[in-house]
Amino acid sequence: MNVRLMTACCLFSVGSMMAAAQAGGPPSGPAAGTIVSPAPAYDSQVSIIEFEMMGAVKAMPADKFDFAPSQAIFVPAQKTEFATVRTFAQEATHVAQANYFFYSTASGLKPDVDTDGLTKLTKKDDVVAALAASFAFAHKAIATLTPANAFEVVKMPIPGVWTRGTVAGFGVSHAFDHYGQMVEYLRMNGIVPPASAR
Repeated sequence: MNVRLMTACCLFSVGSMMAAAQAGGPPSGPAAGTIVSPAPAYDSQVSIIEFEMMGAVKAMPADKFDFAPSQAIFVPAQKTEFATVRTFAQEATHVAQANYFFYSTASGLKPDVDTDGLTKLTKKDDVVAALAASFAFAHKAIATLTPANAFEVVKMPIPGVWTRGTVAGFGVSHAFDHYGQMVEYLRMNGIVPPASAR
């Protein structure tokens, strides 16, 4: 292969990579097989659920934050039980409260808010701000995880083997569980969740 052809191929490859990046191509991360620290590994997972959940919460109109499923949305012959179902606002504040619990357990950091007061929030702006703050706390807490402490056992009120790392991972799965419920609330109100609209 002559020098001109090699140069042309290299320029084409670089141009293609730059075009993909400008078009919003997938972000690059560590190569497969790379060993990374626990903090960025868990933090990337928190970022995924934060992005999806914050999009969902912002998409729900303010006058629908008190929405909860009821018998009225089903056909009369279909009997269902909704006595203890949370409203949309309560779903979001529950996740905020849980974020503080899980990530303070994982890190030893103390929340800088009254977590009991979160359940009283009903207004959209307050709920959105509280949820965002809980994710900011989660990122701060995750940053304390190291290879030396990530699998140190911590005390949890749930049976099982709980380490700082497993609690952090459970915080992510817990939020995804409630995100799925919130997606249904959006769709019941004719709203396509932002993550589904991309």
